[in-house]
Amino acid sequence: MIGVVADDITGANDIGIMFAKLDYLTAVFSHDDFQSVAKKLEEQPEVIILETNSRFDHPEAAYEKVFKATKDLQHAGADRFYNKTCSVFRGNIGVEFDAMLDALEEEFAVVVLGFPKNERKTLNGIHFVHGKKLENSEFRNDPMHPMDQSNLVDILQSQTKRKVSLIHHDVIKKGKDALKLQLVSLKKEYQYVLLDVMDQNDLRTIASAVDDVRVLCGSSALAEELSIASESKNTSKHLDILPPFVNDKGLFSVAGSLMPQTIEQIQYMKNKGSIVLELDTLDLLERNREQVIQELASKVIRNLNEGSDVFLHTSNDAKTVQQTKDLALNKGISNKEISQFVSSTIAEITDLILKNTGQNRLLVAGGDTSAAVCSKLGIRGMRVWKEIGPGLPSCISLSEPPLLLVLKSGSFGKPNFFEQAIAHLKGQ
Repeated sequence: MIGVVADDITGANDIGIMFAKLDYLTAVFSHDDFQSVAKKLEEQPEVIILETNSRFDHPEAAYEKVFKATKDLQHAGADRFYNKTCSVFRGNIGVEFDAMLDALEEEFAVVVLGFPKNERKTLNGIHFVHGKKLENSEFRNDPMHPMDQSNLVDILQSQTKRKVSLIHHDVIKKGKDALKLQLVSLKKEYQYVLLDVMDQNDLRTIASAVDDVRVLCGSSALAEELSIASESKNTSKHLDILPPFVNDKGLFSVAGSLMPQTIEQIQYMKNKGSIVLELDTLDLLERNREQVIQELASKVIRNLNEGSDVFLHTSNDAKTVQQTKDLALNKGISNKEISQFVSSTIAEITDLILKNTGQNRLLVAGGDTSAAVCSKLGIRGMRVWKEIGPGLPSCISLSEPPLLLVLKSGSFGKPNFFEQAIAHLKGQ
């Protein structure tokens, strides 16, 4: 069994689809609810992913969550482990890697952050996003984890007392045997070894060279090649019964991400003439919150019941976002607190909408938003179902009644992803 710890819910699904699309029975659980929810599965998963929602925690809290989640996976029978992080190293990277090694009493892990299919590449230890150095990308302005460095060795080394090294691209291009020799050599002195990645062939080479490495860390991209290379892949057919689509109702999609990819996806739907509503975050701070929730929910419910699809997004233009932060700070509300306030508002709106329409399929964009929505809806576990795009799957909740969900990372997906996801959710 492969055991994965992921620091947010969209990341958990991201790595889950790398296994599920090759017929591995793959399940995602909230780490707190793993033992109780896992009992609902008729079959033992071949891949278990525990989502810790620890990206924005204090380092000490993140360490404790990952340590416990790793122990739970070990007790469940996992014999290989993967610590799934953000593909640009946002979050408590060092302490979470350390927590997994400490829990397993291991002292070596391979770290691969590159995800070429989503335009994340590493060369000479420098990470690039869509051709730009990480420090010059959209992640430089991340409200919680501004990424102002591009050297992955430096970023990781600043968060751990264990020693970090790097294997350059020229070694990986020499093939499996050369890479294995270098790993064996570095393992004598270093506990973490980062690897350059420029294309899918690099990932393929790495997967073949790390077959005896027990702990892997980083983005989900390597998992795809690991699952292809594995000889223990399950060949049985896992038949999932999807919740019946309420086809006389429209579908609801909600976006709380401020990433440019999500903003572009929202604009695409506007240009297509779709019904797109905005949760004005300034309005939310200045007016009665319950009134704002009821007004927006009523608009959405009316359109859904008439058979129209509706997209709801939070304010995402730079001026309104900054004004919202400024107003929040004046009220004594931190950036983290205002983000959570907006996410919980979206979650309450979503809950009202589903209860009043009976719809059971849903698209959510943004990691924080997805976590808040799943918490509000009582979703503690999911079966990863089908791939829509790289790192972008649909899932079937283990809640009652079950929901068919797409939980999208804010920075993933092409401009027409919402359109693709809606067609997928409708079974077209």
